[in-house]
Amino acid sequence: MQDHERAARQSLIDHCCAMNASGLSLGKSGNASLRWGDGLLITPTGRAYDRLQPEDIVFLDADGGCAPGQLIPSSEWRFHCDILRAYPTANAVVHVHSTYATALACLGEGIPAFHYMVAVAGGAEIPCADYATFGSAELSDNVLRVLHGEFKACLMANHGQVAIGKTLADAYALAQEVENLARQYMLARSLGPTRNLPAEEMARVVEKFRSYGQQRSDD
Repeated sequence: MQDHERAARQSLIDHCCAMNASGLSLGKSGNASLRWGDGLLITPTGRAYDRLQPEDIVFLDADGGCAPGQLIPSSEWRFHCDILRAYPTANAVVHVHSTYATALACLGEGIPAFHYMVAVAGGAEIPCADYATFGSAELSDNVLRVLHGEFKACLMANHGQVAIGKTLADAYALAQEVENLARQYMLARSLGPTRNLPAEEMARVVEKFRSYGQQRSDD
């Protein structure tokens, strides 16, 4: 295994350990993947993250094929493969069972435009995909249906949330932001109906986010 591949595998482990430490996902729940060559690297199923070694990370080809001699990949490998295929500019997917996002998902609800930061996920809402059994092709189809090539995150009914990024750090940060927005939304709603922003304002914010932050100079 070359050094750059070992580093990529270790990065997956480190981010998953951070998921546990931050409370985004507890125990062995949640999973993460990183585009790698003509396939992806993904966490194995049923293994404690703090005990993983780089060689435990599983390589799948673009269609989910797994070479013999590896650990069994995450049960959610289907939607990782499908998302990376549908989003050619994305390189990482993070899936967590974070408390507030999952609570909303258990109501079958997404997060509406109650705050302008909802636009960080790519649209005027953070939608909720219909429920299907974990690891199933139906679940992957449901997730892709609500993302429809536009959103970078969604909730998953009675399950959790998924976030997409250009880098693993980006996907992880977005999952954190989705959880924070879910918490704020539930707190606001406990005080009364939220005053949601109009579609035209959210469209402006989405556009502003496209160029938000420090831009790299070619000079």
